[in-house]
Amino acid sequence: MPRKAALAAWIGSALEYYDFFIYGTAAALVFNKVFFPASSPATGTLLALATFGVGYLARPVGAFVLGHVGDRLGRKKVLVFTLLLMGATTFLVGCLPTYASIGVMAPILLVVLRLLQGLSAAGEQAGANSMSMEHAPSHRRGYYTSFTLSGTQAGQILATAVFLPIAALPQDQLLTWGWRIPFWCSAVVVVVGFVIRRKIDETPVFEQNKAEVAKLPVAVLFRDHWKDVLRVVAAATIASVSTIFTVYALSYAVNTVGLERGPMLWVGVLANVAALAAIPFLAGLSDRIGRKPVFIAGCLACAVLIFPYLWSISSGSYPLIFTLGIIMFGVAYSGVNGVWPSFYGEMFSAKVRLSGMAIGTQIGFAIAGFAPSVVAAIGSGKDDWLGVAIFTAAVCLLSATAALTARETHKVPTEDLGSTHVRWVKEPASATRGG
Repeated sequence: MPRKAALAAWIGSALEYYDFFIYGTAAALVFNKVFFPASSPATGTLLALATFGVGYLARPVGAFVLGHVGDRLGRKKVLVFTLLLMGATTFLVGCLPTYASIGVMAPILLVVLRLLQGLSAAGEQAGANSMSMEHAPSHRRGYYTSFTLSGTQAGQILATAVFLPIAALPQDQLLTWGWRIPFWCSAVVVVVGFVIRRKIDETPVFEQNKAEVAKLPVAVLFRDHWKDVLRVVAAATIASVSTIFTVYALSYAVNTVGLERGPMLWVGVLANVAALAAIPFLAGLSDRIGRKPVFIAGCLACAVLIFPYLWSISSGSYPLIFTLGIIMFGVAYSGVNGVWPSFYGEMFSAKVRLSGMAIGTQIGFAIAGFAPSVVAAIGSGKDDWLGVAIFTAAVCLLSATAALTARETHKVPTEDLGSTHVRWVKEPASATRGG
């Protein structure tokens, strides 16, 4: 059952975040011309990136609603709903008329659909993380829960890979019909994801506590776990590294420095391929040495590596861009991505776990979602990368500091998580790395 739950979380997250990431790629490459052509190039890019951030505004709202549903009615219901909503809204983005066709209504409709995407994403990872964590053996929670984030990286690979041939189209074809194809493919995503998720069993932890479910889990959450919620909010702002890497750096490289779209998309693909191996390895390492050392090391490494990575883009050196991009996002950031699903989830009891993870992460992610817009406003010139790097490093240090104040929970039995009185779990002598 732990493997089945982890696989379902992996596949579902890959399909869900395929939808989410194709929007970010389109915002960086196309939307400034399709939905904001009346603006100057710099302003159009800024507005397009802002629509990417708008999706994060809806995440805290979705976190409260879907967190309540998940803690009251079950993890499975949230996972099915989020997939259907994300797939439908993404398909509709591909059907939108352009600014040239209906004027200002085009970007307005784009923002509305992006808000609905954000509502869906708010419950996705918290639901999948709760599902895989509560099915996992106590001594392997980090490893099994990390499959949710491995799935997210796989979705990003798929989203970028779909855009590779699209980005190679002539400009007029790209801007008329080419950009729509990745969004229309979400119809397949919905069907496949629904078939997988409707067969998932509810977690035994939720079933055992069903009779004691609070009428208003969020009230219990803020009464008993408010410090942990704030801690997760601060730590989750590390997602700024992801949004700056996947959205801002792509836009900066293509629209400001003048690099080719294809190679820059391949940087993301290869970095995420590296992450597919690094995430479960580093998550497994956290099962042995603790969540905090791995998470904090990942934050500090990203704080350092963002400087040479952005400099390499400004210099136009593809070998350096590929090398540093893979090391920073594929390896260093995986220290964060591999650990946070278990690290954050272990701060809360089962009765409020989905709400706690959803609300804490989605507020932090909402801040991260606007990071590309913030750094684009810091400087739009080729030589303005240093200010962007300083901003990113500061966010990394904030996340590391928040993690430093947390309890170490990797040896706490699942049933004792979130309690002031805990025992230590002993790893079975027969336990193996993969099992």
